[in-house]
Amino acid sequence: MSKPIVKARSALRSVRLWLDASAAPDSDDDRIDWLRALPFVLMHLACLAVFWVGVSPVAVLAAVALYAIRMFALTGFYHRYFSHRSFRTSRAVQFLFAVIGAACVQRGPLWWAAHHRNHHRHADTPRDPHSPRQHGFLWSHMGWFLTPRAFRTDLARVPDWAAFPELRWLDRFDTVVPVLLAAGLYGLGAWLQRVAPGLGTDGPQMLVWGFFISTVALFHATVTINSLAHRFGSRRFDTRDDSRNNLWLALLTFGEGWHNNHHFFPGSARQGFRWWEPDLTWYLLRAMAALGLVRDLKPVPAWVLDRAKD
Repeated sequence: MSKPIVKARSALRSVRLWLDASAAPDSDDDRIDWLRALPFVLMHLACLAVFWVGVSPVAVLAAVALYAIRMFALTGFYHRYFSHRSFRTSRAVQFLFAVIGAACVQRGPLWWAAHHRNHHRHADTPRDPHSPRQHGFLWSHMGWFLTPRAFRTDLARVPDWAAFPELRWLDRFDTVVPVLLAAGLYGLGAWLQRVAPGLGTDGPQMLVWGFFISTVALFHATVTINSLAHRFGSRRFDTRDDSRNNLWLALLTFGEGWHNNHHFFPGSARQGFRWWEPDLTWYLLRAMAALGLVRDLKPVPAWVLDRAKD
């Protein structure tokens, strides 16, 4: 088969992956697939449209609210629930937060959990795909997941969740929810322009602030745990990896910055092990438990605190 045909087929497969993640081959290619990564690049460039669409309080409020709601879906459910099973909930609540998590544009819940479980198994070794010790800052921050090797969901890592067809659908068609969110924000802005022109917003402005700026900020905040929380901070526990506790990252990511705590004992629904370590995700999970929406939140065992250096 000629090289042009091979290249054309590869390009078509990359484009198809924008819509259907099941088209991903089993690959060990660690080079960035720039064609598949094009939407990721364009999403960043779209933030520059803020100079044309302007700003309004309601648009900024939408961006902040969507950052907060989606960050909790990532930290509370994609991470603590789907990756570590640190509490239990109903199938309906599970699906609701899987949908909200999918709106973060960080792939589906099965992909996210499978890669995170792999990270814990091989943290900061050559088999860890986003270790700054092994690969440097930029690769650990955002290069690794743009490769063919990282694209496929390893269902062998998540057999517990692969049994749910609705989760597999979200994982396969992981762009559907973000596209619907973007369209909804544009429609909301256009509607507000008609019914409440005094708010000073419109469709393009709500799209840029509520979707592009909020999503890009959410992404870079989330991946600081890969890149910065393995480089900067304190170590309460002697772990085999480079994980650190970092207050500023904990505030930015609703508690995920207590990363050394988490790597020492990943099974707890709480990552701020001490009362003075703010963990907003833990507080929100406690509130949901009080309402009966989640249950069996796994605490920090006494033996773990006994092993702490402070």
